[in-house]
Amino acid sequence: MKKFITRNYKHYNARTLKNSADSWINHVNNNGKVLLAMGGAMSTAEIGISLAKAIREDKVHAISTTGANLEEDIFNLLAGDTYQQIDKWDELTVEDETHLENRVLDVCIPESVMRETEEMILPLWQKASDNLNSYFPHEYFFQLLDTPRFKDIDLKDSWVAAAKEKKIPVYVAGWEDSTIGNMLVSNLYKKTIPNFNMIKSGLEYMQDLVDWYYYTSLDYYMGFFQIGGGISGDFPVCVVPLINCELAEHFNKVVPFWKYYCQISDGHTSFGSYSQADCNEKISWGKLGKDSKMYSINSDATIVFPLIVEYITE
Repeated sequence: MKKFITRNYKHYNARTLKNSADSWINHVNNNGKVLLAMGGAMSTAEIGISLAKAIREDKVHAISTTGANLEEDIFNLLAGDTYQQIDKWDELTVEDETHLENRVLDVCIPESVMRETEEMILPLWQKASDNLNSYFPHEYFFQLLDTPRFKDIDLKDSWVAAAKEKKIPVYVAGWEDSTIGNMLVSNLYKKTIPNFNMIKSGLEYMQDLVDWYYYTSLDYYMGFFQIGGGISGDFPVCVVPLINCELAEHFNKVVPFWKYYCQISDGHTSFGSYSQADCNEKISWGKLGKDSKMYSINSDATIVFPLIVEYITE
């Protein structure tokens, strides 16, 4: 793959892809760590095939993700081979949609796997509540992987399993915006759980991220790779100005900017389109510095990211 990309990817977005991959390699090889932020529906798009490999080969050292990507990795493990594939999904009518179940672009996730996941995770919430314990949302999914249901399931292509195995930090901002998050709320109404005390909050995620960034940046250069826009990217990238503007006196130190930054997105900067803000704009917010290596690949992440991972792990 490296030879193919070097031979063919010489201009435009292709050149940016190669340069960003080379920079990722150089960053990691020169005492760097990389946080990968992931929005969209990448887990259902099988990103785990590439991302799990990158995690296990120590090219990714922390994850920020939407709640949907967290749970959809698990849904795919349980029932991916039963998903309904949809042809000409971009030509569906309103009437067509009424006959489909939980469509994500060209595939439908069966309601049954969501209910099965709820049935498995509910006892974990209840046990934690009974014992007055509190865990982050992703930690419950880690616990799920240790249950008998997953004993005979191949976890090779699961990025959640890879993150658990490598013990890297995971941050899930806005986890409430997920099917399982919605189900947790419904269980409060059903009185199957007494309160939400067993779930750590997004603010606690941010506190954990502050500690991770501060202490990791003492020994390593920090890198950021973003797939898509939205909260999964906006949440972690702002940890630098948070520390430097609000906590410099507390830590008696400012932290360095993200040294490497790359974003894959098919969005375009326009009025109000903050999720596709260009790299330079992040300098004005104290997230990146003028010496940060910055790349923006305007393309489909389901095509681009697997190519980059094969390049950097070859």
